[in-house]
Amino acid sequence: MSIAIHKYDVVIVGAGLAGCAAAREASAAGLSVCVLTKLHPLRSHSGAAQGGINAALSAEDSIELHEFDTVKGSDYLGDQDAIRLMCSKAPETIRWAEKMGAVFSRNDEGKIAQRPFGGQSKPRACYAKDRTGLTLLQTIYEQAHRDGVEFKDEYYVADILYKDGKVNGVFAYNLVDSTPMIFNAKAVMFATGGYGRAFKINSNAHANTGDALSIVARHGLPLEDMEFVQFHPTGIAGSGVLISEAARGEGGILYNSLGERFMTKYAPNKLELASRDVVSRAITQEILEGRGCGADKDHVLIDLTHLGEKIIMERLPELRDLAITFLGQDMIKEPISIAATAHYSMGGIPVDINGHVRKNTQELVDGFYAAGECACVSVHGANRLGANSVLEALFFGRHVGENIVKDLKENKIAFKDASSNDADPILVKIEKVRTSNGNERVPKLREELQQSMTENAGVFRTEKSLLVQKEKLKELKQRFNNIRIDDKSKVYNTDLQEAIELSHMLDFSAFIVEGAILRKESRGAHYREEYQARDDENFLKHTMSYMDKDGNLTTEYMDVVLGHHELAARTY
Repeated sequence: MSIAIHKYDVVIVGAGLAGCAAAREASAAGLSVCVLTKLHPLRSHSGAAQGGINAALSAEDSIELHEFDTVKGSDYLGDQDAIRLMCSKAPETIRWAEKMGAVFSRNDEGKIAQRPFGGQSKPRACYAKDRTGLTLLQTIYEQAHRDGVEFKDEYYVADILYKDGKVNGVFAYNLVDSTPMIFNAKAVMFATGGYGRAFKINSNAHANTGDALSIVARHGLPLEDMEFVQFHPTGIAGSGVLISEAARGEGGILYNSLGERFMTKYAPNKLELASRDVVSRAITQEILEGRGCGADKDHVLIDLTHLGEKIIMERLPELRDLAITFLGQDMIKEPISIAATAHYSMGGIPVDINGHVRKNTQELVDGFYAAGECACVSVHGANRLGANSVLEALFFGRHVGENIVKDLKENKIAFKDASSNDADPILVKIEKVRTSNGNERVPKLREELQQSMTENAGVFRTEKSLLVQKEKLKELKQRFNNIRIDDKSKVYNTDLQEAIELSHMLDFSAFIVEGAILRKESRGAHYREEYQARDDENFLKHTMSYMDKDGNLTTEYMDVVLGHHELAARTY
């Protein structure tokens, strides 16, 4: 089959903060840039970030403190060279965004306002009310568009063109009418976001199905630290829709059904502003021990009534609206119901400090880059601090864009022409899914995946629960081979898209579970009930797992980049 081939200098998959920032830098340098995205750029999940973006701006704060808090928050699994780079460039990143038109909230002195966030020594989260992500995304998208970036939304990227250690483009199809095409490029960058949809209660957009991760893994390339999945403490009870850390940053207090401020037991110094993994486990522990609230005792309460209407309406208006919409609870008048929700992916596609994708622990893939939540440059290690994700996406998106420009200008990447034949293997796979006439239904399999991942590989993990989940994933993959797709059309075939997305979710979930089985310690967001202590002697290292053509996983380990912040007990 002859299909259209489009040629660019740079093709970027994903139009959130990382993708838009990289695209803007590459285009501003005179390169031809195309951004492919499943949905409109302003619907990217970066827009859901509410609370803030970290930078040491105040006289009381310092880059050194920001660095230390990030290393400590990562439970010492973060790579300190990447952390130092990000923290040192954070103030400049804020100025860059502001210069392009981002409007931040201000304090009484007219300076950018900063609020406290969990696990941080000083208030350093710069914010735009509680719409920080959307404010930044709109700004960067507009500037990228202005600089000539070509955005193609409602395009589904189904594979990379990878041969002989080089990526030279992607295969995609138009969601409107399923027209297949190849996007041939000197450099390809993935910026596709996280994989929280693998869990039943999660804060992620429906588009966050982790497609890029398994696309990479299916080519025998590694995924890094996939066992580290962050559960945010304050998801709206029942739905997981996020109540930002801004709520705790502004002074929200957590209570159980007995009216106890239970964080005094778990983090007596930092209380509600301990790191996210600590607060999430505390909330979940209270519920498991029967001190949850409501008829089903399945949530706790966060109380913001003492802040008063003026502060809530000035700083947290979106959060108030969300609670009213999803709970019928007005935070001005009453506490609201929350529980832990799957939120952020610390693991992902392994990259070096400049965004080059790793082929293994020693080699890099030619012409292939990644940034943002789908990537693992490991500034977050085993646990991310709030407001560092927006910083990571914006800074590393821009930084990787600059490195793509540098590599191309120095002729480090040779252009390789693609041919229509390159698309044949993936076309066959897609057609096989489209014409499936078995008796299994995608929504049912997805529900079983999400429910079982939450139960067996969630906040608390055991050897037994993880082994049960490993077998469950094998069963679900077998049943996936017998799915039925009722919609055989080519126009907006969401049945087909959801089936392909589920196949990706099944693949990368196996990496989460395998990494968790092998990591016999508790570190950051990964908590093993049989191994409740951190084990630096055996597990101060990054998990690097590979999948063969039969779906079997093998694992090796990669050293953590240490620095002048020495290992210490992590207490809050």
